[in-house]
Amino acid sequence: MNRRKLLRSSAFAGTYSLLSPFAKAVGSNGELRVVVIGVKGRGSNHINAVISHKKARLVGLCDIDSDQLKRRVVEMEKRHKITGLKTYSDYRKVCEDKNVDAVCIATTNHTHTVIALTAAANGKDAYTEKPVSHNVWEGQKLADGQAKYGTVIQHGFQRRSETCWADAFAWLKEGNLGKLTLARGFCYKPRKSIGKVEAPVEAPKTVNYDLWSGPRKVLPIRRKQFHYDWHWQSPYGNGDLGNQGPHQLDVCRWALGDPMELPPAILSIGGRYGYDDDGDTANTQILYVDQKPAPILFEVRGLPKKGLNWKNGMPNYRGVTIGNVIEYEGGSLLGGHGASCKIVDKDGKLVKEFKGGQNHIHNFFDACLSGKQNSLHNAENGHHSAALAHIGAHALSLGKELPPEQIKASLKGQAQITDAVDRMMAHFEANGIGATKPGLGAPLTTDGKKFTGEFGAAATKLDREHYREGHTLPNA
Repeated sequence: MNRRKLLRSSAFAGTYSLLSPFAKAVGSNGELRVVVIGVKGRGSNHINAVISHKKARLVGLCDIDSDQLKRRVVEMEKRHKITGLKTYSDYRKVCEDKNVDAVCIATTNHTHTVIALTAAANGKDAYTEKPVSHNVWEGQKLADGQAKYGTVIQHGFQRRSETCWADAFAWLKEGNLGKLTLARGFCYKPRKSIGKVEAPVEAPKTVNYDLWSGPRKVLPIRRKQFHYDWHWQSPYGNGDLGNQGPHQLDVCRWALGDPMELPPAILSIGGRYGYDDDGDTANTQILYVDQKPAPILFEVRGLPKKGLNWKNGMPNYRGVTIGNVIEYEGGSLLGGHGASCKIVDKDGKLVKEFKGGQNHIHNFFDACLSGKQNSLHNAENGHHSAALAHIGAHALSLGKELPPEQIKASLKGQAQITDAVDRMMAHFEANGIGATKPGLGAPLTTDGKKFTGEFGAAATKLDREHYREGHTLPNA
């Protein structure tokens, strides 16, 4: 085995943990019996992954929207000749079903953890979409639950299954570009206003809103589009920092060597700008993570390049709109949201390209069938990547709006963050909202396990959300 392959297998392929026999039960014919929970949007990708895997079998579908459920059942019969699927509206019934081995979760963010842990407590393996959790506390419970129940719980951060990134980090581990200096991530993704309702609206007639609410209180609905736009309302979604962000934050953590503790300190700047709507999550944000061996700097922009005109496209950083720029002494690793990345030197000249990927959900099925899981894919790793986004959101919620000059003065010469603030203000200016006062988040600190410092109690209170009876975490 050559040195590059050795580094990849040891440093970046992760370790494999043997799971308990409880986690490896499969159907009598050796097939993994799978139910997809949440069939709209990302759920279609999960369904296709089950169908295309040789040893996985789709045995059921679950959704709180009876119309979406019926549509998928008809689609399975007509396009794939799959009949006899069992249908559910309540995820708890899926988890109790002894004829189910594994679940794929593509539901709202606020239900990811409770479904995954309920499945695990019933001996079922679980694949959950990003961000795997809705807050830091339940993310840690998810990681604890995997250890307690001995099942496979896999996060949905697909870069971990793309060989191009593993190969690139192995090459960098050899010291070809020197030391890591900064891990950047970007989500420059168009996000238009979700509108503003004058009064609460009703859920679609085909939706069981009580089940949809899951662990949250059954709140009045204040958005025009019921599906998807929950992403921009904090009881259910996490904004793009917690929606797209965990994918690229996960790559940043990978570059740092996957630290398995909360960061010493986080700073967040931004807010929701350009329109007045029913969303309450940031559409423009800077997240700075004080971490070793190098800091992480993540940026969200949901407004267009200029003029609040979507025809002008989105801004970019060194050609990247959604992806990463990982900076080293001698150059950078650049990659988007896909199975390719490249190395450039300090002058931007191409040094090396990496391509190649694998089906991340197939890797989950393989782990379920073998009883061995790659540590890079497990709940603990997913939790720590998602936690960065959650802490960033908490920091901003506990902060206050200030003039940009005052914000920059408070940064005390921290060049990397100051540059990001300058670029953010130029972005506002280009969109005709240059007078904007960004929010300066409260400086949050941790001891690696819990919040500490001046705002520790407030952050802890914000992080501990309400869990309704019947939808509590089984290991809480």
